Amino acid sequence: MSSSNAEPQTPPPGERSTDDAILDAAADLIVHLGVRRTQLAEIARRAGVSRPTVYRRWPDVRAVIGALLTREILTTLEGAAPAGEDREAFVERTVEIAVRLRDHPVIGALLHSDDSDLLLRYVVERLGASQRGLLEALRTGIEQGQAHGSIRAGEPLELAAMVLLIAQSTVQSHRMVASLLPEAAWRRELARALNGYLAP
Repeated sequence: MSSSNAEPQTPPPGERSTDDAILDAAADLIVHLGVRRTQLAEIARRAGVSRPTVYRRWPDVRAVIGALLTREILTTLEGAAPAGEDREAFVERTVEIAVRLRDHPVIGALLHSDDSDLLLRYVVERLGASQRGLLEALRTGIEQGQAHGSIRAGEPLELAAMVLLIAQSTVQSHRMVASLLPEAAWRRELARALNGYLAP
């Protein structure tokens, strides 16, 4: 049985928690060996813990990957602080987060994996903690922009969901159109799409 909802133990300053050690090991395996070759036994070995220690937290490799994605996406979100409360600042932050997620080694490994079922579960079909965190941040930014008068009226969560879909599909399809949309154009056109959708 998974105990991933249990309150994590706070490690001493400068030390990683056991959870982080396990997730770091999973990240290293995914990046260097690929998703398909990432096995729970090897995760435990690289983390320096026993397999039962991993099982007490997550029931299988997919659950570990889900927790890893949640950690990485929320950490990326926290690392891109808003620069203001108007639409321009909101769009700039959204594009920056999209770029960071697009270029993230773990997320990139998942997007480029030939395991289509895993991709569907964690990127397309799954509305988990990471995407809910993104939605909440988007909703807050939209509410601020509406109060500022630079984002159009509408239910903030509905607008946030559509912004998430626009940005997520742009990230997922980046490689397909890379020859048509070089970096500067990719950023510019994503910003234009978001500004056009959100403008009063």
